[in-house]
Amino acid sequence: MRWTGLLISALAGCLAVAATFPARAIETTRTSQILDRLKNANAWRSHIMVVAHRTGWKENGRMIRAENSLDAIRNAIALGAEMIELDVRKSSDGTLILMHDDFLDRTTTCRGETRATPLAVLKTCRLVVEADGHATDETVPTLEQALIETRGRILVNIDNKLTPDILPEVAALARRLGMAEQILVKENLWNDRRVADAKALMTAIGPDITFLPILADDAVHDPAFMAKAIAPFGAPAAELVHWHADGAPQTEDGGVLFSAKARAAAIRGNWHQWVNTYTIVNREPGMQAGGRGDERAVIEGKPRESWGFWIDRGATIIQTDEPKALIAWLETSGYRVPYDLTN
Repeated sequence: MRWTGLLISALAGCLAVAATFPARAIETTRTSQILDRLKNANAWRSHIMVVAHRTGWKENGRMIRAENSLDAIRNAIALGAEMIELDVRKSSDGTLILMHDDFLDRTTTCRGETRATPLAVLKTCRLVVEADGHATDETVPTLEQALIETRGRILVNIDNKLTPDILPEVAALARRLGMAEQILVKENLWNDRRVADAKALMTAIGPDITFLPILADDAVHDPAFMAKAIAPFGAPAAELVHWHADGAPQTEDGGVLFSAKARAAAIRGNWHQWVNTYTIVNREPGMQAGGRGDERAVIEGKPRESWGFWIDRGATIIQTDEPKALIAWLETSGYRVPYDLTN
């Protein structure tokens, strides 16, 4: 009774103090609204979230922006995508930068190995639009520049092209910028050992960074493993890959990771099923999506047979090279719920 009385007195005191101060408005940003939809999957299954692959560099199958560029990031934000995916490497002097390849040759005006090039030189390397080879005015951005561009506006899906031990450094940078909640990191999981390794990694990274498992059906054959890979992290989504062999017919059922059992697991666990419809360079279209990827939607003009197929099987997040076309089709088809951007 004594402790109960003390607790009641303490609560009363707190309420009295609180009453002397005006209520403080909670800042609502676009990213806070996106995070609400990401972390409450069952409440938002009527809304399909869009991830712009390589920051969103294509339109109608054509590369019209430099990948991993600030220009592409700004465009993805303007289009209304919820997230960008970007590729992280390091300069020779240890700065985190945006770059997909081991070498600079394909995407910049420079030549040579990325990790052997200092930041001062990278800042002279102009990004190239791959479709026609023209050089933009933008040079290789640092991860810090990219994060500042996204702050309060869009989530950032980190594709780490190096070893996992750089992820704590990525997290530290995000914290310094006051935007740890906007960062998502990911690892491929296919057995208990990989789950344990990922748990150790996330302990080193810290609890304020969101982790997403990647599960591919060449190694994960049982929907029951999905819960084992997701629950320990409280992951709000799982990136699911339905591999497609060259020359194989397009999938008719979505595979084990988009089966009825998998969808039921996602609902029980309150997490999103995430599908990748973007192209893997020099591989058959739809390589990660059972043959039902962006090309079928945009080049063949059959979005219902591509994006719609995956939505019918539970997908509520789509990572695409075609954010403009996908968002337009989703809005026309009634799969988007507008954000409140008045605050």
